[in-house]
Amino acid sequence: MSMLRSSLALLAVSLAAGALQAQTDTSANEDYSMYDNLGFADSGAKRYCSPKIEGLSPAKLISLGYDVQGPYALAAGDLLASDGSTVLGQTAQVRATHGIRAAFNIPVVSKTHLVWQMGANYWASNYTYADEVNATSHPLHQSLSEHGLRTAGVSTTVFKPLDSKRFVLFQGSADLSGSYGIGLMPADYLKYSAALIYGKRPTEKKQWGVGVARTYRVGELNYIPVILYNSTDALNKWGAEVLFPARAHVRRTINPRNMLFAGYELEGQSFRLWQNPGSGFDLRKEDLEIRRGEARLRVVYECSLKDFIWLSVQAGYRVNARYDVDRLVGGREIYRAFGLLRDDAYAQVNGLGNPLYFNVSLNLVSP
Repeated sequence: MSMLRSSLALLAVSLAAGALQAQTDTSANEDYSMYDNLGFADSGAKRYCSPKIEGLSPAKLISLGYDVQGPYALAAGDLLASDGSTVLGQTAQVRATHGIRAAFNIPVVSKTHLVWQMGANYWASNYTYADEVNATSHPLHQSLSEHGLRTAGVSTTVFKPLDSKRFVLFQGSADLSGSYGIGLMPADYLKYSAALIYGKRPTEKKQWGVGVARTYRVGELNYIPVILYNSTDALNKWGAEVLFPARAHVRRTINPRNMLFAGYELEGQSFRLWQNPGSGFDLRKEDLEIRRGEARLRVVYECSLKDFIWLSVQAGYRVNARYDVDRLVGGREIYRAFGLLRDDAYAQVNGLGNPLYFNVSLNLVSP
């Protein structure tokens, strides 16, 4: 959803995520398995539920991957400039969108009554066009071709068990997303996402919860309800890992070192157009942000290469939900509530084709 690009992605994988994408997904996982085998001083001691259930996919401590989208058309619409002029739209063919994805998670507190983790993530999206992009091209095509999009963020996850069956989960993140390079954008452009879930773990094979999230996962700020559901069947062969609406997967466990998944994940974030293109058009002065949101229909295969080093390979179909450009008003973004509140028109309405995509990553997972 921007998270959670990284943010719900982190949530989904920690308990089942990504991801307030960053420019979320493709996502970092929380490492709780080291706390599963906990003892008690005596039978009268208060017992607390574990963050995990049996059969859940392994939590990733470090993840380094590469993401590639195939060819598609990008239709840049008419751009309404702040001075009242109009830059006419232009359609171009993107040969590929690609970039690295890295995520890290560090346990900070690991008590039976409290688990706290800190995380960090970095995603890059580089746009390779089929034809040359030059000074006569649309400013959006120039910016994407020259600078691409980046998202970097930090997150925190707190799991607080209330007793042997009930728990509260909080996840928050801050992401810096835009067309920046080594020279980062000001911290004023940070996007904040958060989620709070109340849940139950009735058995060692089932976990569910309900809550609310502030997220950019659909490309622009929204407040939505969320549903958490993780389960494993009696034979440890089939299961579900769901954090709706951010992601949902059916899991098939071939054996504890080989797993298959089928489902979807929503990715998105709001990207500040910060770097000016070579043509000299002042995008920075325009106060523009790309509201990017997409759904990834996919199958995923994860396996252990050696001990705690796992390979994850996913392939699927990327479906564009939003790629419009919005203008900040008084330095603040317009809250549109899924596009229903639209007193101000978008500065630019764009269209993207839907390509196949491929993602591969190496991961260090928890024991």
